[in-house]
Amino acid sequence: MADKHPRDRFDEIPDDIQRVGAHRAPRPRGRGWIAFGWAALATVVLVGAGIFGLSLVNGAISFNGSTPSGSATASATETSAPTQTVVPTVDPSLSVNVLNGTATSGLGAKVRDVLTAAGWKVGAVANADMTNLTQTVVYYADPTKEGAALGVAQSLPGATVQNTQDFADTGADLTVVVGSDYAG
Repeated sequence: MADKHPRDRFDEIPDDIQRVGAHRAPRPRGRGWIAFGWAALATVVLVGAGIFGLSLVNGAISFNGSTPSGSATASATETSAPTQTVVPTVDPSLSVNVLNGTATSGLGAKVRDVLTAAGWKVGAVANADMTNLTQTVVYYADPTKEGAALGVAQSLPGATVQNTQDFADTGADLTVVVGSDYAG
């Protein structure tokens, strides 16, 4: 490492005399690694303290011996509660989009005609982004519309229902993706 000081008369010492007076000792090697080590240690300690603090705030760590929320006690109450059965309904105020997930041309229009005859208001009919789907599925995003999704599935033999947010931004209440299993 180069010195930043200009050379002066104190840098050159004659061999015949002992060192006396002001002189600069060479810098010890490896001092930069010491600062880097302390910085790395401080980073690890601060990250660990942050993770510990967040886990306390989120309730993942408990010091009173009880289980954190959402663990074994919550699942025990869920299994002991009776399951509610959803009744399939027909609600003409809900809009239904139909997507053809097969290579069969006009299948989406056929499904639209079946749903319209069953009392459903069909919005858009289009092709799905894939044409090799094998199962007909009725998708709903709002859990309160599960009965309506079951009602659409009853109108389409072999259809199943699934709760997902994948089609929530389409504007329709329900979305039917027709697969090759549709026999209508």
